Amino acid sequence: MDKKDTVTSSIEKNKAQTLLRSVPYSQGFHFFTAVGVYTGETAIDLFAFYEELKVMDVESVGFHFPRRDFQNWLKNTLGDEELADKIDMINKKQPVEQLKKELVETVEARLTELHTIAKDP
Repeated sequence: MDKKDTVTSSIEKNKAQTLLRSVPYSQGFHFFTAVGVYTGETAIDLFAFYEELKVMDVESVGFHFPRRDFQNWLKNTLGDEELADKIDMINKKQPVEQLKKELVETVEARLTELHTIAKDP
């Protein structure tokens, strides 16, 4: 690996680590099922977001997805524009159960990718 590749992989590693960081609770993703109906769950990093997505009620997906709440938080708070764009590509006209499944799979794939980059020597 030459010097340029080392610098590039270092930048990628730093970016991956940044995207995997925790944010303050106040900046976390607060899950709702309707306006003013908080589920009591908040994710402060991408892993916690993934874990919550797996177990949350589909009603919460049905509330947040059309509003682009997931994408906005991922892009504007965590800084993961790539994941936000991938979520935007999910077919919105499918049953909410399938939407949730694809959302979980998309976030899981991104988590795996970021962890791999972050751990690279």
